[in-house]
Amino acid sequence: MTTTERIAGIPEAEVASSIKVVRDNADRIFLWNYDRSRGQLVTLYNKAMSSQWNSVSELDWSTDVDPERLVMTQPGPALNLAREAAALPGSPLANWTEKEFVQLGIEMFKASLSQFMHGEQGAMMTAAKIVETVPWIDAKYYASTQTMDEARHTEVFAKYLHTKLGDAYPMSPFLEAQIMALLEDSRWDIAYLGMQIVIESLALAAFGDMLRRTEEPLLKKLLRYVMSDEARHVAFGVLSLAELYQDLSSAELKERQDFLADNTLRSRARSTTPEVWERMNVNVEAVLPFLMEAAAKMETSAFAGFQRGFFAKLVPNVRKLGLLDANNGYLRQRWAEAGLLEFEWADDTGSDYENYDAVAADRAAAASAASA
Repeated sequence: MTTTERIAGIPEAEVASSIKVVRDNADRIFLWNYDRSRGQLVTLYNKAMSSQWNSVSELDWSTDVDPERLVMTQPGPALNLAREAAALPGSPLANWTEKEFVQLGIEMFKASLSQFMHGEQGAMMTAAKIVETVPWIDAKYYASTQTMDEARHTEVFAKYLHTKLGDAYPMSPFLEAQIMALLEDSRWDIAYLGMQIVIESLALAAFGDMLRRTEEPLLKKLLRYVMSDEARHVAFGVLSLAELYQDLSSAELKERQDFLADNTLRSRARSTTPEVWERMNVNVEAVLPFLMEAAAKMETSAFAGFQRGFFAKLVPNVRKLGLLDANNGYLRQRWAEAGLLEFEWADDTGSDYENYDAVAADRAAAASAASA
């Protein structure tokens, strides 16, 4: 079925404009064995239940957000790069005033939050797929809590965009391709590997990068709470896949290694957000050489902090799965060539998710203040 074909109960025009149809090839598994035999997943499930938070009552949506002030006081690395590019001879940005730079910052901020929103819906759908396809009852239970988490994340990012910033950007082709591949794959563990290990690590890095740069109180608390959930989701993937991969053949492990190599090395080439430049009436092909020259001059990348955060979580998690050294170190060699092994012994999220638990920390602080 294409997106323009009829879906029962939905007008064809709506299908064409706002619906993406995904064909999932994975088997659904109904279990009759309810014995809970995986203690670490039981612990994680109990933690997930106690750490659920309410997006209506625990976030102050009356907070006033001034996008211009936010950009001017907390410019992101991409905006700093654009300013540097504007100073280069012949730059398409040479005649920009402060007004254009501030608007660029706002558009980049909206674009980032838009991809967060779309990614969280993809995570919600992938978690739901895991509920249906994983053959362990403890994993089904936990994935059900994650589905609720991802629904809440999608909701809060959509609400923040709609009430504080304005219209959202469409899903990037890069992110859409990643998520659609997971939803369509017939192998149930690929949903785990792609979402829990790769995309959730991407999310933690992106959220952490934004959290370090913002002082906007509503966004700051929103990000802290979302990261509390996301760290558990990565831990879920590490705990589940480490068990599974002990029993896979070399050929099956090689497929997973190729999947990681292809997805992670492609992730290094971050999007140039052409839709942002289009809204600013700038041809992305014209401005890109100047952005690259500016990055070289600054000896940095607009996404350097993000990339380090991503690989600092991803690489040790993959090491813990045994995928770095399977097949005579095939993935280790691929990642070594890309300079990623410096992160091998960083803390893996399978054991450090307690450190991210801002929800529990805030509740403990509130209880302590109430009893004082």
